[in-house]
Amino acid sequence: MIANPIPWPNGARCAVAITWDVDADSGLNYYNPERADTLVASQSYARYDPLIAIPRLMRAFRDLELELTYFVPGWVIERYPEAVDLILENGHEVALHGYVHERSNDLPNEEEKFVLDRAMEAYAKRVHRQPRGWRAPSFAFSRHSLDFLLEAGFEYDSSLMGDDIPYLIRGSRGSLIEFPVDWTSDDWPHYVHNRDFNFMMPISSPRRAMEVFRSEFDAAWEYGALWITVWHPFVSGRLARFRAVIELIEYMRERGDVWFARLDEVCDHVKSLMDENQWQPRVESLPLYDSPIPELKRSRE
Repeated sequence: MIANPIPWPNGARCAVAITWDVDADSGLNYYNPERADTLVASQSYARYDPLIAIPRLMRAFRDLELELTYFVPGWVIERYPEAVDLILENGHEVALHGYVHERSNDLPNEEEKFVLDRAMEAYAKRVHRQPRGWRAPSFAFSRHSLDFLLEAGFEYDSSLMGDDIPYLIRGSRGSLIEFPVDWTSDDWPHYVHNRDFNFMMPISSPRRAMEVFRSEFDAAWEYGALWITVWHPFVSGRLARFRAVIELIEYMRERGDVWFARLDEVCDHVKSLMDENQWQPRVESLPLYDSPIPELKRSRE
């Protein structure tokens, strides 16, 4: 079912990248600038990220001998440096996730570039190198994001949803490797029920959510895909849900022939295949449209 199957290391049937978006209270503050200080319960809900969930995740994944990728906004890096240090000390990758979880496709060009530069500055100051990977907050990749990311020196993005395996997105300044995601493998629509975040989802039990996650993994395993999960520590780092995450990992290990990897490792693998001409990804040029399609333009007469 995958027309251009990618060879995974050591003959693995599929690749699994377990990723976490460490938003903390960045988005809550950004989307409620005039009253975020009064949303005390929701602040505590989001601050569960660095205060409780991140230490819990570090202990668990150390025991499981897994290294993962964590997407962190620049403001969160500045606000909770101890959590970022803990992630790095445990061998995980820290990638970038906006500055204060702003939606890039809602910003004017100049502001999108400004907040990207600000996020890069926060990252370099704490991590002491440049980030290799990017995920747009809320997957809100703009028509201009690709060229900004290429100019900044990023090597991969994980915001788009256009394939089951890595592909290239090409802009006027070059190409990035795209590691596609999908809402079915994101914990947000399964669990988030919070009026202050403007999400009132019917809350799934971990068992119901894992039925969806497990079916997505099973298909990735059968057809050789790259399966990327998007978890949020203040959502899935809580007791019952995180227990379900661990059980899912154990299930995947029991199936065998799975390459668990950080996204920077997947990036290195894809680049090596391309350099050695062992495999070439599909290429998609962006932006897809420079304006609304002509068929939808209204006459001004």
